[in-house]
Amino acid sequence: MEKLNQYRQYIKQILEYYAQFKPSYGDLNMQLIFDEQRDSYQLMTIGWLGYDRYHGSLLHVEIKDGLIWIQHDGTEGGIANELVELGVPKSEIVLAFHAPYKRKFTGFATGLTEEAENSFGIIKVKKSTSLEQMDEAIHKGSIP
Repeated sequence: MEKLNQYRQYIKQILEYYAQFKPSYGDLNMQLIFDEQRDSYQLMTIGWLGYDRYHGSLLHVEIKDGLIWIQHDGTEGGIANELVELGVPKSEIVLAFHAPYKRKFTGFATGLTEEAENSFGIIKVKKSTSLEQMDEAIHKGSIP
């Protein structure tokens, strides 16, 4: 429980840091949304850009089954790296914005059950295959 409380603090700390940077264009504001009961944390960009309404997520992070799930990361450096710098093991961070079959190549947790992981393991690939090559091959129907 203490570990999860620490993760919650890290996530809030990172989101609060990014929330202080108001975009220099348009009438846009940053809005923090912390749902501590469901362990869902977001940083939204909301407002007007000229005549267009803007409403989008910059960061969306959840804690599920003891793992940190990064659902969306619109930052340049990636908050997963910031969490690692704070002491969170890569094995407890899921880059959920990557397709499940790609996650095992990221160096972070997959967030999949062993059964689900094995179902993705049917696809045999060369170790030197990049995520981009893998994605392209799957869309073409030919596995490298």
